[in-house]
Amino acid sequence: MGAADVVPGVSGGTIAFISGIYEELITSINNINLPLFAVLKKEGFPTFWKRLNGNFLLALFLGIFISVLSLAKVLSWLLENQPILLWSFFFGLVLASIFLVGKEIEKWNLATVLSLVLGTAIAYFITTLPPNNNVDSLPYLLLSGALAVCAMILPGISGAFILVLLGSYKTILDAVHERNIIMVATVGMGAVIGLLSFARLLKWMFKKYRGITLALLTGFILGSLSKIWPWKLVLETKTFEDKIITIKEKNVSPFTFEGDPQLIWAIGLAIVGFSLIFILERMASKK
Repeated sequence: MGAADVVPGVSGGTIAFISGIYEELITSINNINLPLFAVLKKEGFPTFWKRLNGNFLLALFLGIFISVLSLAKVLSWLLENQPILLWSFFFGLVLASIFLVGKEIEKWNLATVLSLVLGTAIAYFITTLPPNNNVDSLPYLLLSGALAVCAMILPGISGAFILVLLGSYKTILDAVHERNIIMVATVGMGAVIGLLSFARLLKWMFKKYRGITLALLTGFILGSLSKIWPWKLVLETKTFEDKIITIKEKNVSPFTFEGDPQLIWAIGLAIVGFSLIFILERMASKK
C-alpha cells in the first residue's frame, strides 16, 4: 500500500483489496471510537489492544511507513526516468485486480451493473479533471485532508491526485517543508475526520449492500485505468517547486513511438504485474 501511495494515480486501497485485507482494514478503523478508550480505562491495555485489532493495524501502518521511506526515492526516480516501464507494471497489476474484485460479487443484477457503470464513470471523470489553482485557507485544507484520505482507502482513486485537483498539493508540500505546524495539523485533523467517518460509511455499505458496494469499487478501479495507461502524450505541465505535475495529457497507442525498445519490456512487466495479483490472491487464500 505504501509503494502504491507513492505513485500518483495508483491507490493504496487497490492493493488492500487485492491482498484480501480491505474489509478487515475498514472494520479495524471503525473500532476507533470513544467507547474503545473507556475500555482502556476500565479493562486495561491488553483488552483495548485486542478490541482495536492493534496487531493488524500496527503491522499494516508500519509496513506502509517503511515502504514509503525505502521506496519513495526509487519510485520517484523510475517515474522520472522509466515511466513507461513503471506504469506498465502497475497497469497489469490494476487490470488483474478488476477480475479479482469483480469475482467477489456473488450475484450480478441490474443494481450491481448500474453500480459498476457509475463507479467507472466517476473514476474516469475524476482522472480527466484539470488541477485547481493553489488554495491555502485552513477550512479548505481541512476539507482537502478529509477528501484525500477518503480517496486513499478507495480502490482506484489516488489521494495525491485528489490534492492536485483541489489545488492543495503545493500548499501542503510547502507547509511540510517550512514546518508550518498549523497547516500540517489542519490537514492531519481533516484526514482523521475523513478516515473515521468514511470508514463507517463503507462498513455500513458492506453490511447492507455488499454486492452493490463491490460493484461500485470495481468500477472505481476500472475507471482509473485511463490514468495509469503507460503510453501518454503530455500536452501541458506545471512545476511545483522541484516537482513537475502533468496538467493535460492524452493516451496514445504503444505503436505511436516507432522503434521503441521498451515495448517488449513494458509488455513483459504488465504480464508480471497481472500475474502477481493472482499469486498474491493464492497466498492470501492459503492463510
